[in-house]
Amino acid sequence: MMPAARPGEVPDDVICSGKGCREPAQWALRWNNPRIHSADRRKIWLACDDHREHLTAFLDARGFLRDVIALKDLDDSTER
Repeated sequence: MMPAARPGEVPDDVICSGKGCREPAQWALRWNNPRIHSADRRKIWLACDDHREHLTAFLDARGFLRDVIALKDLDDSTER
């Protein structure tokens, strides 16, 4: 679960999932592996603006990407 913040705000300590990146995340890449996850399950990678395209392409090439949303719009009840 993300650290507490006001609705529409992203906590400062939420960082990008890009290897070695320490930048604040701005995007939530929701995905699942259909061979091991149920169709409704969503895992989440976080991305900064610089890594969004690369991480999206990685997941999409494998058929795992389901959607990309602004991190500020991510619901706290969403599975990670």
